[in-house]
Amino acid sequence: MVVSSTEPALARYSLIENCPCQAPTGIEIPAVDLAAAAGEDRDEVMRILVRACKELGFFKVVNHGVRKQLMERLDAQAGRFFALPQTEKDKAGPLDPMGYGSKMIGRNGDFGWIEYLLLSTSPNVVSENSRTTFSVSPDGQSFRTTAEEYMRAVKGVACEVLELIAEGLKIKPRDALSSIIRDDKSDSLFRINHYPPSPPEFQLQLQPLKCGHNRKLLGFGEHTDPQLISVLRSNDITGLQVCLQDGVTWVSVPPDPFSFFINVGDSLQVLTNGRFKSVKHRVFTDPMKSRVSMIYFGGPAMNQKIAAMEGLMEEGEQSLYKEFTWSEYKKSAYKSRLGDNRLAFFEKSAAGQ
Repeated sequence: MVVSSTEPALARYSLIENCPCQAPTGIEIPAVDLAAAAGEDRDEVMRILVRACKELGFFKVVNHGVRKQLMERLDAQAGRFFALPQTEKDKAGPLDPMGYGSKMIGRNGDFGWIEYLLLSTSPNVVSENSRTTFSVSPDGQSFRTTAEEYMRAVKGVACEVLELIAEGLKIKPRDALSSIIRDDKSDSLFRINHYPPSPPEFQLQLQPLKCGHNRKLLGFGEHTDPQLISVLRSNDITGLQVCLQDGVTWVSVPPDPFSFFINVGDSLQVLTNGRFKSVKHRVFTDPMKSRVSMIYFGGPAMNQKIAAMEGLMEEGEQSLYKEFTWSEYKKSAYKSRLGDNRLAFFEKSAAGQ
C-alpha cells in the first residue's frame, strides 16, 4: 500500500506499507558461478542461469573476475562525490541527458529519495561529458579513470553472461546476444545511485505499525529495465527488492558488495519471445545509513532491431511482439511513468496484429 507523505515539502515522495510476515520463506537468489562455467560444470551453470532467467528474471553472479580493489576504489570515489555540498554537485547537472540528477526520476512525475550520476559507456561520450561531471569531484581525473575501468570490466561480465544465455538456449552464433552490446554504437549506460538516509521529517512515520507492519521510504519506485540486462552491485546496505512472477510478492535481496546481480530487461524478454521475463524491482532507503549502488545497463544501438530471435523459435511459434528498433522503444519507454508496463504497446494483441 502506498502512503503519501503528509509533509507539504515531501508530499511527492512515497512511503510503502508492507507486512514482513507475508514474505515467502525458502526463496533464495540463484547464484551463477562464472569460474565454474569455464570448466566441466559449464552445462550445470547454464542450466541454473537459464532457469533463473525464466523463473525470476534475476540472479547473482559470483567469481566474476572483477578485482575487489577496483570496486572499493570506485565506491570510495563515489562516496566523496555524493558527500560534496549540494551546490557543488549541482554543477555536474542538470541531466542533458547525462550528468547529475537528484530526486526526479525521468521527466514524467516520478520521484524518489535518491541522487545519482548517469553516464554513457561510449568512450567518446564519456570523454565529452566527463569534463563537467568528473571535474566537480575532489578526485577529478582519478574518479573518471576508475569509472571507465569499472565500466569496461562490468561490460565484460555482461557479455560473458549473455554468451552463456545464448549457449544455454542453443542460439547460434554464441555471441548473438553479446554482440549487441559490444557494438561500438551500443546505447549502454552506467549509473551510480546514492540513497541518503531517510530524512528526519519521515522518522515518525517510519515507526513500526500494528501486526508487524512497517513503512519504508521509497528510493526508486517499482519498474523494469528496458535494456537487455542490467549488472548491479551495491554496498552492504539493504533496500533492493524484486517481484516474483505472481506480480504481487516482493522479496528482499540480501546485499553482497563484491558480487553482481543481474536483471533481465525488456529487450531480452522480446528477443527470447517471452521465455525470459524482465524483473520488476524497487529500492527502499535505510533510516540511518546511505545505500550506494552501481548499475551497467547493456543496451542496443539505436538502430538495432528488437524481435524474437529466429534461431530460438520453434516450428509454428508466433512472435508475441511486433518488431521495433531500440530507438523506437526507448522513446516510447521514456514517455511513460516508471511503473508502467512499457512492453504492452508492442504486444501483437495490443498492436492489432
